Amino acid sequence: MPKKERMVVGLDIGSTKVCAIVGDWQNGAVNIVGIGSCPSNGLKRGAVINMESTVESIRKAVEEAETMAGHEISSVYVGITGTHIQGINSRGVVNTRSGEVTPEDIKRVQDQGKPVTLQPDRYMIHVLPQEYTVDRQGGIFNPVGMQGAQLEAKLHVVTGSAATVNNVIRSVELAGLEVENIVLESLASAMAVLTDEEKEQGVILIDIGGGTTDMAAYSGKNIRFTQVLPIGGNNFTNDISVGLRVPMAEAESIKHQYGTCIAPNGKPGETIEIKAFGTNKTRTIDRNILADILNLRMEEVFTLLLKNLKQNGFGMLLNSCSGIVLTGGGALLDGAVEVAGDVFGLPARIGQPHDISGLADVVSTPLHATGVGLVLYGLQHPQAKAFKSQDGTMLGRILARMRAWFKEVV
Repeated sequence: MPKKERMVVGLDIGSTKVCAIVGDWQNGAVNIVGIGSCPSNGLKRGAVINMESTVESIRKAVEEAETMAGHEISSVYVGITGTHIQGINSRGVVNTRSGEVTPEDIKRVQDQGKPVTLQPDRYMIHVLPQEYTVDRQGGIFNPVGMQGAQLEAKLHVVTGSAATVNNVIRSVELAGLEVENIVLESLASAMAVLTDEEKEQGVILIDIGGGTTDMAAYSGKNIRFTQVLPIGGNNFTNDISVGLRVPMAEAESIKHQYGTCIAPNGKPGETIEIKAFGTNKTRTIDRNILADILNLRMEEVFTLLLKNLKQNGFGMLLNSCSGIVLTGGGALLDGAVEVAGDVFGLPARIGQPHDISGLADVVSTPLHATGVGLVLYGLQHPQAKAFKSQDGTMLGRILARMRAWFKEVV
């Protein structure tokens, strides 16, 4: 881990809230010194739909974090998600230039493994090494300094819509900030909530946000598969609104106060009172009706993720997987862990940021997993030069991403 103290800001721009978290290294742990949050309605499923609103939410969240941290914020690490995100596994092979693997060889093999057919409207977000092979000796995670004539790399390449990524970057710039880097949100969340042992044995992270649900499957310490579903906590709220015929604001309140995904939590005969549509009067319903509504949606989310995992050839990860880790605001819905365990047939737990100091009591919740993870990523992957939004030309996008990509720490 880096030893030099530096302040890093993670900016989680979500569909329901924008959150800025400030932290640094202190005594071998991540020390959180500031946090700011503001409701968000300028994004939908990871894409900017109202830039003015998004910019204002970013400004308010950052100002609040600045005040708490007592530190001026000028640059941030930004989380990215959405259905535009695509992850593929790739492979690169090169001959070493000196008979010994050097950092330059690592860059060349990763470059060689990038998709050559990347479309002009796609943006390279990450090239994540899974493992290296040196002269047919596999299972190597850091081959620098090893003797060998041939270097091979298995990679997980993450791309996104160039327009969507550019709009997110531009929103941050209009808020008066520089973007140090953009980071896949499930990768950031994994850094905050997963243990090294879980990553080594195999684990599936599921981050249930407001507009999307992100999955990252790990094995042998590294990401093997990523997926983003266009379903999140807002869908649960909408289901309640439609099913119980109440306004969205009332449905959100019902979800937080009485929501459960499993009928046994609603005892026979247990009732709840909700506001009748169009009046200030209340009406009484069986809580099991609410449980049935939420259970159907939660089962759908996990079933779709499991189906995608198997259809893409990663069903075998389940055989050695240690379990499922749920994070994000949706993970706090009562019964989510039990439903995940039933659908995947694996142990499941709630994931929250760990091994942190400072404002640990405030951020040790699934709600802040992405924000804390972005701070962690920034501390471990310092950028020499900030990202810039582009003028929309293909050449500009390519050059900007190449400059940033080659600075990533191996």
